Amino acid sequence: MNMYLIPANSKKGQLIFNIFRWFDLLLLLMGAFFTVVFMFILPGDNIIMLAIKLLPLGLAILLVMPMPYYHNVLVFLQEAVIFLTSQRQYNWKGWCATYGIDEQSKN
Repeated sequence: MNMYLIPANSKKGQLIFNIFRWFDLLLLLMGAFFTVVFMFILPGDNIIMLAIKLLPLGLAILLVMPMPYYHNVLVFLQEAVIFLTSQRQYNWKGWCATYGIDEQSKN
């Protein structure tokens, strides 16, 4: 018999640097690019302008940050949107569903 033990992190070998997908790297590079552009274009040297200038890179880093049970925060948000926007129908079955009907039919 061919019994192979597959490690739990075998999918990490398919990722870039064992962490990033292509889209994650593209998102990070775009955030860094827009941060550099904002540094040159936007005037001001106070703390609020510095926060605005660093916002694209900060958001990109936040989205590609690893998260337990998901690949990263971006994948978690995608799954949350799919879950919340998909139509769900729950069919109630169980001992409570027929409990009241059986009692009334016995009398």
